[in-house]
Amino acid sequence: MSIGHTLLGLLESGPRHGYDLKRAFDKRFGHDRPLHYGQVYSTMSRLLKNGLVVVDGIEAGGGPERKRYAITEAGITDVAAWLATPEKPEPYLQSTLYTKVVLALLTGRGAAELLDTQRAEHLRLMRELTRRKRDGDFADQLICDHALFHLEADLRWLELTAARLDRLAEEVRR
Repeated sequence: MSIGHTLLGLLESGPRHGYDLKRAFDKRFGHDRPLHYGQVYSTMSRLLKNGLVVVDGIEAGGGPERKRYAITEAGITDVAAWLATPEKPEPYLQSTLYTKVVLALLTGRGAAELLDTQRAEHLRLMRELTRRKRDGDFADQLICDHALFHLEADLRWLELTAARLDRLAEEVRR
């Protein structure tokens, strides 16, 4: 995810302080990975340097001064271009899981056990996501569906690999 583009998109609704940007980001996108304040302010500093935002005001308070950021026309153009650019589909041709299976076979360890353990972990996470989906709002349901579909594809691969493990072992050991 592009943090900079996401923060720019959040600024399109109006100027905000870094603290407000973090809260808005975490509410919409940071359920599993909330932003650190340092990441917000370093990103805003870069966006400011690149002319994509401006400081719209500075407020003094009980603590440090609070800068209010506003998006520039260049920032709006940048977000529009980012939104119009399709994401590259990730084919996962060199996954860590595949590497572990091959190394287990090469070293005489139990690849079937590895696949069983991974299957159990996938199923555990799928149960957790299904609970979160049931209890969440519509946006949370959509992001959980996205993750669940990927996990289902992984499970299909795990089953297929388990069924072909003997053949893979023969090829790997040649």
